[in-house]
Parts: sequence; structure tokens; C-alpha cells
Amino acid sequence: MTFALGDHVPAFSLSDTEGRTHEVPTDPPPPATVVTVTCNHCPYVIAWNPRMRAVAEDYAPRGVRLVAINANDPERYPADSFERMVAFVRDQDWPIPYLHDADQSVARALGAEVTPHVFVLDGEHRLRYRGAPDADHRDEAQRAAWLRAALDDVLAGRPVTEDETRARGCSVKWRA
Repeated sequence: MTFALGDHVPAFSLSDTEGRTHEVPTDPPPPATVVTVTCNHCPYVIAWNPRMRAVAEDYAPRGVRLVAINANDPERYPADSFERMVAFVRDQDWPIPYLHDADQSVARALGAEVTPHVFVLDGEHRLRYRGAPDADHRDEAQRAAWLRAALDDVLAGRPVTEDETRARGCSVKWRA
């Protein structure tokens, strides 16, 4: 079954780099949740990270919950190991909980294809946007415009104007 626009998010529970468990959905639900399948090594992720940090800083005060999930195979991509995730969060003072999807089940349930792959959920935990943060990872002026527009629509209770964009990035590194 495919996770489609308007569907409830497949429930999951994953631990972050601090050992804390994060569940989606939550009760009570936040007005919006951003789930991003990401990693440490992808140049697209690295380029978009400052914009994702800015989204977290700008929208967390409005009650938006953000979580990042790394599902990449660390055997083939050691830069995406749990130890490297811990170092990234510490070294970057990363404001978004960074969850480890060791068995890749959550990334598969979401239908993640690349890193980063962004999913925006409304207050009922229904998928309202999926795709890229914005049109060009190389253009900082984009400011995660697609993600921000989706969040603004969800927070205002409006249908998301552009609810799906082509996710761009490095392929999720599935286990063989």
C-alpha cells in the first residue's frame, strides 16, 4: 500500500541520537508535523540543512513538530552510521530530533525515494505535502519555499496549493 496524499501517516516509533523515543502520530497532535528522510553524506542534504534549520527555528514557535529520519545502510555508507548521526547533532547543535530507522521500515512505509524527502502532515496526521524543500538545493535564496508554503497552508487550515513536488537528492541507500 502506498502512502498517498490525504492518508493518515503510517504509525512509527523511533529513537533519536539521545536515546529518546519519538512517536508519530502523537496525542495531542501538533498543528503540523514535518518528517524528513535524510542522511549525513548527501550533498543535497548538506546544501538544504541550513534551510531546514531555519524552518525549524521559524516554525517550532508556531507549534510545528519536525523530525529527521536516517534510514541509509551504514554498512555501505559509513558516513550515515548511528555514531556519525550522534556526532552531526552534537557538532551542529542540530535543533531537529534525528531518528534512526535501522531496519528501514519507516522510510519504506513513507515511500521515501531520496534524501532529503520531505513529508508534511496536518493536525490530523494526514499527508498534505511531499517532495523537496524548494526548487534548487544550490540556491539559498529559495529558503525552503515549497516546505514553508505547505506549512503556511496547513497552519491556516487551507488546502496545500502545491501538494507534491519532485523530491531531489541522493537515493535512499537500501540494504541489499
